[in-house]
Amino acid sequence: MRLNVWQLAEWGLLDMDKAEFLALADSDSQPPDGLSPCLHALLLGRRGSWEESHDIVNAIENPLGSWIHAWLHRVEGDLPNANYWYRLAGRSEERGELELEWGALVDAALASPSA
Repeated sequence: MRLNVWQLAEWGLLDMDKAEFLALADSDSQPPDGLSPCLHALLLGRRGSWEESHDIVNAIENPLGSWIHAWLHRVEGDLPNANYWYRLAGRSEERGELELEWGALVDAALASPSA
């Protein structure tokens, strides 16, 4: 079942916090309508839908989108490509755990009104 924007607003999910997003990402539920492209890409990336996530992030032309793009290429194991996207994002290359970086990306996406 997909939720529409009105249901999300009624249920208070448009302004979800990290715990709510994590619960959604770890569930089998369809991503709700109205989820930002950055959060949608992160959700799909966490679920292992790399191609779908990559398709979404290819259309995001901002530093956060580039950072997510870099993370996806780290997940893939393509570090030279990841480093290219880190540079576009204005960030130094990551070397830490992928899960920790994913959490930082979620924090950034939740904090960004245009994410």
